[in-house]
Amino acid sequence: MEYIRRQSYLDEILKFIDKPIIKILTGMRRVGKSTILKMINEDILKDIPSEDKIYINFENLDFLSIRSSISFAEYLKPFLQTNHKLYFFFDEIQVVSHWEEVVNGLQADYHCDIYITGSNSSMLSGNLSTLLAGRYVNFTILPFTFSEFIECYKNLSLSKQEYFQKFITLGGIPAVRHLELDENPTLKYLEDIYNTVLVKDVLEYHKIRDIDIYNRILLYACENIGHTFSALSIRNYLKSEGRNVSVDSILNYLNYCQDAYIIKKVPRYDFLGKKILKVEEKYFLNDHGFRQAKGFSNSKDIERVLENIVYVELLKRGYSVYIGKVNDKEIDFIASKNGEYAYYQVCYLLANEVTRQREFDVYHNINDNYPKYVLSMDDIDFSQNGYIHKNIIQWLLEK
Repeated sequence: MEYIRRQSYLDEILKFIDKPIIKILTGMRRVGKSTILKMINEDILKDIPSEDKIYINFENLDFLSIRSSISFAEYLKPFLQTNHKLYFFFDEIQVVSHWEEVVNGLQADYHCDIYITGSNSSMLSGNLSTLLAGRYVNFTILPFTFSEFIECYKNLSLSKQEYFQKFITLGGIPAVRHLELDENPTLKYLEDIYNTVLVKDVLEYHKIRDIDIYNRILLYACENIGHTFSALSIRNYLKSEGRNVSVDSILNYLNYCQDAYIIKKVPRYDFLGKKILKVEEKYFLNDHGFRQAKGFSNSKDIERVLENIVYVELLKRGYSVYIGKVNDKEIDFIASKNGEYAYYQVCYLLANEVTRQREFDVYHNINDNYPKYVLSMDDIDFSQNGYIHKNIIQWLLEK
């Protein structure tokens, strides 16, 4: 099957090719990290002799015996008997215990260039960040954006609106592309990925015993994307169902889901007080298709799903993103990059003057010259007073 060339990632990685810096690609399972690794190997580095490129997919049957730093190092020793520069590609390396010790040794003692993928952000914390401090650069790989989604399924020749309706329902996980937007099998496959890959990985990695509580907490987060809620509100919800669990346990489970790139926590920023607030944060899914697959209607909750889509798009564009608080009002997103800011309100339809006033008026208390957007599904341009209204589909397709 033809690759979808994810040029923005390749352009960023290209800056570090042949530099003495370990390139680490992290992200949720089935999001396309392995494909990007293959593109680097087969396309960007196509002129490197194949014998100088060592590619190991640790989920491949041929490499199941490599699960420790010792077996890892032993496997690599025969390749190191050369004066040539070597290029190492290690796919899903997190299954190898203490893998960072081997990678650190390769980087320190041999003439090589190293590329790694992994599906758990905790692999970049603790001992690893100490051992490899200053020696690696991390690229977080996200699901398909809407523009990539259209590129993936361009053979179907749908209208932009039809593609977007499919995108709202099915999300952008690259692993389902062979099903060509056939809704029932795609949602079934997404549910299987959710149950057996995402959830199972977290349960096994963190040795979670109370599986039912964990699943309920994750489903609560899925259902309530775009809503501010706290661990205390989840505890009260579970208590109403006769399940007692501590706030600390809930926070731990939510953090585990973030480590596995299932959900993302977005902090709230007090614009007037210039500080990050530690309460009532929002959570979004890395891919909103999982929400539909688990029985929640994305079309019914369209406004919050649109927020989810905009949030992930902003991350893909390289922004740091916060929820904004201005007095008693909320800005959906404050996006910052390179010292510049942009503000975003997301609405399904600006159906009447009351709705338009609600979405635009929050900007009246922000006295700077950074762009302030309202995104909706409307085709009519409702821009006013220097505040920019855009159709969300058009905005998503901007380069």
